Amino acid sequence: MRLVDRLTAMAMHATASWTVCYGDNLRFAGDDLPPPRRVLVPTRHGPVPVWVYRPSSPAWSAHVHFHGGAWLMRYPGMDDWWCRYLAATAGVVVLNADFRVGPYVTYPVAQHQCHDVAEWAARGGGDLRLDRDRVSVGGFSSGGGLAASVCLQARDAGNWLPVLQVLGVPALDLAADPETGEHGMLSVRLRELVRRVYFPDPATRTEPYASPVLASSLAGMPAAVVLTAERDVLRRDGHRYVARLREAGVAVVHEETPGVDHYFLTENPIRARTTMAMIADAVAEALGTR
Repeated sequence: MRLVDRLTAMAMHATASWTVCYGDNLRFAGDDLPPPRRVLVPTRHGPVPVWVYRPSSPAWSAHVHFHGGAWLMRYPGMDDWWCRYLAATAGVVVLNADFRVGPYVTYPVAQHQCHDVAEWAARGGGDLRLDRDRVSVGGFSSGGGLAASVCLQARDAGNWLPVLQVLGVPALDLAADPETGEHGMLSVRLRELVRRVYFPDPATRTEPYASPVLASSLAGMPAAVVLTAERDVLRRDGHRYVARLREAGVAVVHEETPGVDHYFLTENPIRARTTMAMIADAVAEALGTR
């Protein structure tokens, strides 16, 4: 790893809690819930802190969430607004995973840790006493790619399977080189940095757990809700994944927010109310809380 890349990634990692600011205008529900409880979940790469959000009524179904940040920013608090909203409106326990990222680890550490956290939930989640058959997963941006990877890992292992995958503006193809002609919130420079720092071996970028849209088959995957944004450079990843899931016979709900870039909910908070409510309904239905 080049020293300049390492230093850049370290700076992004260290300053994420100050530089990643979005979602304050999306706090439509859940701010009255108590602070999340921190638990440590064992994984094959060491324990992972997980923040547990509980709804106001007793719940045993769980949604495991993976935050964004381009595999370089370790800051689960960026999605506190979303975890609170989903817990309050879907009536589920939300687990916000604090997995490790670059430059301190490289692929596949985050993918493995996210899978192991979700599998832990599917085994009951220790003293959380979760329903083993009612676990969904989801995430935004790189977290959406992690959620899809978790589903592939679970399917391939054959021990358990999430009942739903919720993928918001997901990053699903790390093998394709960023196009220099693209413009938008996610710059070519950032995407090249991600590849060099977290996916330094080009040969691994085509592996399905790194790039789920490139998996040889998506048969047997969980039902999906896929959210894309019209001006987002990751829009093609989402469209390709939707098409491949449908070709494999997997049920998919696909919604695209027109006229917005990667922060698709924040950029259109009026429409976001409808989108977020749709996701909460889908999670509640899949997990049997309604």
